[in-house]
Amino acid sequence: MSLPEEDLTCPVCCDIFTDPVLLSCSHSFCRICLKRCWETGMRECPICRKKVSKTCPPSNLALKNVCEAVVEAKRKSIAVEDLNSCCLHGEKLKLFCLVDKQPICVVCQSSKLHKTHDCSPIEEAVLDCKDELSISLKSLQDKLEEFKRIHRTSADLFAYIKSQSEDAQKVIKSQFEELHQILKQEECARLAAVKKEEQEKIARMKDKIKELSAEVLCLTETIALIQQELKEEDMLLLRNFKDTHDRSKSIPLGSDMMGALVDVTKHLSNLKYRVWEKMLDHIDYTPVTLDPNTAHPCLILSDDLTSLHYSRQALSCPDNPERFHMSAEVVGMSSLGSGSHHWTVETESNRDWLLGVASLSVPRNCEVSARPENGFWTLCFRDGEFLAMASPPVSLTLDKLPKQIKVELDYNKGTVSFSDAVGDTLIYAFAHTFTEALFPYFYTQSSHPLRIMPQKVLVTMLRH
Repeated sequence: MSLPEEDLTCPVCCDIFTDPVLLSCSHSFCRICLKRCWETGMRECPICRKKVSKTCPPSNLALKNVCEAVVEAKRKSIAVEDLNSCCLHGEKLKLFCLVDKQPICVVCQSSKLHKTHDCSPIEEAVLDCKDELSISLKSLQDKLEEFKRIHRTSADLFAYIKSQSEDAQKVIKSQFEELHQILKQEECARLAAVKKEEQEKIARMKDKIKELSAEVLCLTETIALIQQELKEEDMLLLRNFKDTHDRSKSIPLGSDMMGALVDVTKHLSNLKYRVWEKMLDHIDYTPVTLDPNTAHPCLILSDDLTSLHYSRQALSCPDNPERFHMSAEVVGMSSLGSGSHHWTVETESNRDWLLGVASLSVPRNCEVSARPENGFWTLCFRDGEFLAMASPPVSLTLDKLPKQIKVELDYNKGTVSFSDAVGDTLIYAFAHTFTEALFPYFYTQSSHPLRIMPQKVLVTMLRH
């Protein structure tokens, strides 16, 4: 039961008690009021004049708590009254402006500011606003849960990014080591060829020098003989003339030195180009590579991103939005938005696959049928049956089981066709007007791999 306000009023200041103290006579006063009374006279009760022995009377805690509660209630009452009243006109707020989204009074409604605005009663507006805020609250709570989920997985995401980087660096180093080995072997072969020609040319020169030395000795002897003959008597000279003359004619002139030098041009002409051209025999070019960031956790991709197979043991992958979460699917790295493209997939002993193209916007967090209306143009092989995944699917009868499927996309013409790569025999073709980018698409639940076949690289020289 609440006390009347006059029972909570100080007899001195006639206001609600502030820090009340209790005298021995049971009367209460504000501490500061009592102190002022005692400063002007004796220490006695201002009401009953009974003398007080204590200089510092005790606080009346019970009365203090009651007074503070009353003051707080009055403050709130005033605040509520102010809250329910129009700050411009002092009238009670009975309407809610649906345009400005604020409570107004009847005077405000008649003013120029709100005259043309739709309004509703405060009671209806409260219910409508609560409904809207409830919807907003639910949306924000869902966002909060999503942010919390992302925050929880961020540490795993950091670790996965680091693992991706380390794996990519290992593959890069491995492939460059192979290239370095090829270059090293080619370097050794070409250095050996130069050394071999050097040794052959030196051996040939040594033989030539020996031959020339013998010819020089023979010529020296013949010259000396002729000089001696020239000193002889005339008749003796004539008698020996034929033999001397024949000997001088029988000495052949030494052969020329053509081809004696190392054929530097043969070894150095377009060296870098010829080495690069030869390296093409050791390098594969794959027109389509797989995007590991889109692969379902149960798909295992090769290091060079050209083959995939299914594993029941799912990999630990982040839940990124690009990834297929529901089905064992993956798409190629590059989007195809114009022109013509083709690639060949080796299926071999894989008996459960879908191949083709998929639109950029296909859902990746739910399972949908691989049909054109869902953004898929695919060929399917499952349970020994070939199906073109049209709407409805078309069963295909083939003379033999293809081991390599060629996929051809002509974006501008709007066709996707599938052929047996070995005989280049058409299996099925889709026709559609494409309106968004497409990606090479792969699906399998087989442990046997699907492999994208490399293409031969041809070098064409542009001549002016």
